[in-house]
Amino acid sequence: MKAEAESIKLVLPSEEYLEQVWAYRQECLDANSSMDGCGPLRRAESAEQWRADIQSYTDPATLPKGKVLATQFLAVRESDGKVVAMIQVRHYFNEYLEKYAGHIGYSTRPSERLKGYAKEQLRLVLPYCKELGLDQVLISCKTDNPGSRRTILANGGVYECTVHEPKEDINLERYWITIR
Repeated sequence: MKAEAESIKLVLPSEEYLEQVWAYRQECLDANSSMDGCGPLRRAESAEQWRADIQSYTDPATLPKGKVLATQFLAVRESDGKVVAMIQVRHYFNEYLEKYAGHIGYSTRPSERLKGYAKEQLRLVLPYCKELGLDQVLISCKTDNPGSRRTILANGGVYECTVHEPKEDINLERYWITIR
């Protein structure tokens, strides 16, 4: 039986959350879990480096070559201040994002899954996407990830097609959400 999500808020990564971000990373590594929507967290050498890296995605002057402007959010449970999930909004496409990954990537901490946090953080981030001028967003999920599929569909996702991403050798379902 799926538990109901407690109330969460989306916040920008600040220094006060860095220790939790690093623990989130470790929990994902220990569970051999993906870190979609976490920016370069998997390869970061420290939480401080990760924060500096994601900050570089917010300004055209510091944007790394080949990347796009993006905003990183932490989903923080309001009752105890715990980082339970992460979501990243890419402001526009490069070739890879347009073909495979889309505007939004997200993940939920392994110990907090099946509680509705992914669905809620996606719902909460859509108004921000509208502020960026996006009328619709593309989100993809692996074909073997029914939880992510349910999250997308619960937020109005409309299936477009399935594509094969050759570098990772995975099949991805592509969904569009129209922002109202």
